[in-house]
Amino acid sequence: MSLVLPPHVGVFGGGRMGAGIAHAFLLAGSRVSVIETDAVAAAAARQRVESSTAQAATRGLFPPGGAAAVQDRLTVTVDAAALRDAALVIEAVPEVPTLKADVLRIVEEHVNSVAVIATNTSSLSVDDLASELADPSRFLGLHFFNPVPASALVEIVQGSRTGSDLVTRARAWVEALGKTAIVVTDSPGFASSRLGVAIAIEAMRMVESGVASAEDIDLAMTLGYKHPMGPLRTTDVVGLDVRLAIADHLAREVGDHFTPPQILRDKVERGDLGRKSGRGFFDW
Repeated sequence: MSLVLPPHVGVFGGGRMGAGIAHAFLLAGSRVSVIETDAVAAAAARQRVESSTAQAATRGLFPPGGAAAVQDRLTVTVDAAALRDAALVIEAVPEVPTLKADVLRIVEEHVNSVAVIATNTSSLSVDDLASELADPSRFLGLHFFNPVPASALVEIVQGSRTGSDLVTRARAWVEALGKTAIVVTDSPGFASSRLGVAIAIEAMRMVESGVASAEDIDLAMTLGYKHPMGPLRTTDVVGLDVRLAIADHLAREVGDHFTPPQILRDKVERGDLGRKSGRGFFDW
């Protein structure tokens, strides 16, 4: 294991993002504890991580020791006491402020006094979340991207009370994962979500008004601007419900130009949430 990586990492929330974060640290050599709310969710989280790491094995990406060593370093549990010796704990639950606040309070109750606590939020204020903690100096944002194993970027978000050394440590952790870090100050949508949602919303408006099909709009960006994936297919991967929540937040915090178009609201209301539901702007 790299000397800069935390030997034990906690991930609170074992959904798609949490499982991906666990995958990244496991393959880099850390011991990882995933915390879930109940036995059913814990079983599903374990299956996600094991499936993801199994795919890595088929691509020859496992470290020395192979699959057995990776699985031996994974714990999935409903007991937050498993975080007591973690050096880093990352909150990775859905983008609901009250839920994240509850989780962060639980994390702080169970970790040791020198553990770093991070949020994987893609848009919520790091400073607002930090206000839930007794010691906000050990808190920052680590915004991983979906899918985490394949993504090369992590956005480090520095709050106004984040300790001066944490950004340096976080950058080293990200590099040890084989990813690239960018550093932003706490602001609505940070850099990535703000830009990504702005492009996606305009693409949705173009579909809504009949400018072009979703397929052709995405081709304009992939072929014309060399984006690896178009804004509408990216929205399907992220989840239309997630994009709607972020757009609503940005509209309140930044301005009306982030107001979600009706086509997005209608799709979410119908349950067309993108890849996870089988249909969004595209069929999956």
